[in-house]
Amino acid sequence: MTDDNLLDRALIRLEEAASHLQIDQDVIEKLKYPRETTKTSLLIRMDDGSRKSFLAWRCRYDDTRGPTKGGIRFHPDSTIEEVETLAFWMTFKCAVMNLPYGGGKGAVRVDPRTLSKSELERLSRAYMQAFARTVGPDRDIPAPDVYTNAMIMGWMADEYNQITGSVTPAVITGKPIALGGSLGRNDATARGGFYLVQHLAAELGLSGSRTVAIQGFGNAGQYFAELAAADGNTVVAVSDSAGAIYKADGLDVTKLIAGKNSGKRVADLAAELGATVISADDLIAVEADVLVPAALEEMITVKNAASIKAKVVVELANGPVTAEADKILTEKGVVVLPDILANAGGVTVSYFEWVQNRQGFYWDLEEIHARLKKMMEREGRAVWDIAQERKVSVRSAAYIHALGRLSTAIEAHGTQPYFVG
Repeated sequence: MTDDNLLDRALIRLEEAASHLQIDQDVIEKLKYPRETTKTSLLIRMDDGSRKSFLAWRCRYDDTRGPTKGGIRFHPDSTIEEVETLAFWMTFKCAVMNLPYGGGKGAVRVDPRTLSKSELERLSRAYMQAFARTVGPDRDIPAPDVYTNAMIMGWMADEYNQITGSVTPAVITGKPIALGGSLGRNDATARGGFYLVQHLAAELGLSGSRTVAIQGFGNAGQYFAELAAADGNTVVAVSDSAGAIYKADGLDVTKLIAGKNSGKRVADLAAELGATVISADDLIAVEADVLVPAALEEMITVKNAASIKAKVVVELANGPVTAEADKILTEKGVVVLPDILANAGGVTVSYFEWVQNRQGFYWDLEEIHARLKKMMEREGRAVWDIAQERKVSVRSAAYIHALGRLSTAIEAHGTQPYFVG
């Protein structure tokens, strides 16, 4: 394996999980590479009359357990390796939650903040024009991700409808409620992680009120802060891409979110909130019971893992802890609730949206929350029990849990022992 390839590093998790199971080599062979990755260039007309190209990808990693499912991100640093790795993680995330999906992912290499709203719509529709044959409610179902939202999903769904000549809301999830979106989708990622922590609180040593630090104050980070504060916990630090703030006796989460959503950076709100400005890099080292990385991949590495003081790390971001950092945290006794379990609330409620779209009957918010809570607790408990029984990390247990389901499905098509008799 090369050290500079994100997917190669992610596959370490697969190999480690496989070492704990008696599975056929055919299973590993099938999961080592994505089934299909498509790359294209999206050429759109800009507001000044010029034309500009943007690289775009869609990966369908594995569809053994059902149509592929995964978000589309708009980010200036997106690469094919990132897209394939995220699709790999989605494959395991859907298996952990026992959803009838495989893993997929998409991206456009663009900084959407540099585009006008009209340019953003043209880019979104161009993406669906390019990948209309790749996606479909029974083949590949996109959703929002970094720097994409319900409005963008609505544009993409509308474009698919125009291309196919039919109204197919189940082609994409994370849509506006008025266009077939599901209640509860906006805070689903954070809520799923919150339910998981609540369910395992005693085992994690988190009895009573706890302090929380959140790295990345976008959608997931904000909602987790809101849920934690409403439950009587103290949010002591948050960060965004421009900096971080810390206040030992707790930040006013309501004012913080209002300020952030008005366009300010968290550091700009320090004086108003009576907080101290710290560097974004220093956030992970603050005194807190729970650390919530909710930004991008590989934010916790060998360079900073040893400085973590939290008892528990809740991965709301995808892949925020490297494999090498994982070992350091394990040695320190820090429990990591891994991304493929902790942030699976988002894809779970996306699944609920897809089901509602297909049946044409929609659930109320209480039912969404109850179903999500039940699934997070059921799979969280199963993963925790595997970790205890096998004496492995919670991350390894989650991969073992997922790989067991994937291997059963792959082996059902026949593996070498079947064919050689």
